[in-house]
Amino acid sequence: MLNDTDEVSFLPNDSSDCDLASRFRKFLPVIIDVETGGFNKDTDALLEVAAVLVRMDSRGMLQRGDTIAFHIEPFDGANIEQSALDFTGIDLDCAGRDAVDEDIALKEVFRAVRDEVKQQDCNRAVLVGHNAHFDLGFLHTAADRNKIKRNPFHPFSCFDTATLSGLAFGQTVLAKACESAGIEFSNKSAHSAAYDAEKTADLFCHIVNKWKTLGGWPLEE
Repeated sequence: MLNDTDEVSFLPNDSSDCDLASRFRKFLPVIIDVETGGFNKDTDALLEVAAVLVRMDSRGMLQRGDTIAFHIEPFDGANIEQSALDFTGIDLDCAGRDAVDEDIALKEVFRAVRDEVKQQDCNRAVLVGHNAHFDLGFLHTAADRNKIKRNPFHPFSCFDTATLSGLAFGQTVLAKACESAGIEFSNKSAHSAAYDAEKTADLFCHIVNKWKTLGGWPLEE
């Protein structure tokens, strides 16, 4: 859900200098987090995916928007490392997990992102993630595995909040970066795709907004 929308209005799509499309040269930033059965995108299971949209308010500041998240059934023949399950706390046998096939999850995420790309007058989505190439690799590999053609994400470009946090705060671990930014972070809730994606979105918005308040955007002519 959008933060503080009772008090902040969003820019119409035809706004000029600080609309979302103009800010990232027609790229729509979408925060993605995945939880997996290991580190190998080709062999290891995709177990959770979450996408968080961002919006720009009437002051030109980014805010976290809606979250789309799914628990996912491992694909046939997927490798799942016990160490990965221990790290994430995912219980594949939990009756309340309510998992869906990965093609259903990805199609729903992609549909929501394509709708937002159109609404924001952008050309394409760009993945924002913490150590983003990991999430990007799993996302594209799963889309290829399921022969999903309408993938809205750029095939190789991404925005990495680990890099941005290293620049802004001297921290690259998500929890530490959030702490430095004054963003509440629960280690108990971490390693859920939805929670991590939302905290990554808060961090991304904070860094982009801070750069603006420091005078770094819009660029001086």
